[in-house]
Amino acid sequence: MADTVLYTQPYGAISLAPEIPCLVVTWYGFANSEQFRELMDQGLALYRAEAQRTQPLGWLADTRGHSAIRTADQEWLTTDWDLRAYLAGIRHVCFVVPDSVVGQITVNTYSSNALDSTEHPITTSQHRTLAEAKTELRAILLDQ
Repeated sequence: MADTVLYTQPYGAISLAPEIPCLVVTWYGFANSEQFRELMDQGLALYRAEAQRTQPLGWLADTRGHSAIRTADQEWLTTDWDLRAYLAGIRHVCFVVPDSVVGQITVNTYSSNALDSTEHPITTSQHRTLAEAKTELRAILLDQ
């Protein structure tokens, strides 16, 4: 079953993969702070809407095309977005790892920060392919 594109921008897109089920946030390349936060917030709004119809529902970040984000955006993820994501029901984020080393550092930093949170812990996993990430996320959701 093909993913359904729900939202798209030049720097990324959000799709629904109903067979998992999960939202897939795909990054095409660099996004400035405003673009990064907008896509993450749009994804969370779409997640909330879909979660009213679909439970459990996962979050998958296809970051193969992603690069670095600013430290301020990493802090925003940790102090703002993660809490809202946790309250929306996100407990695990599956990543398709970036091709670039800088992008990999970004994913590793997010993963470390998310795991360190005692108030709203979100676990993560990293995968080499989209198919592998979807398979893992489906298994995680079935165990919930």
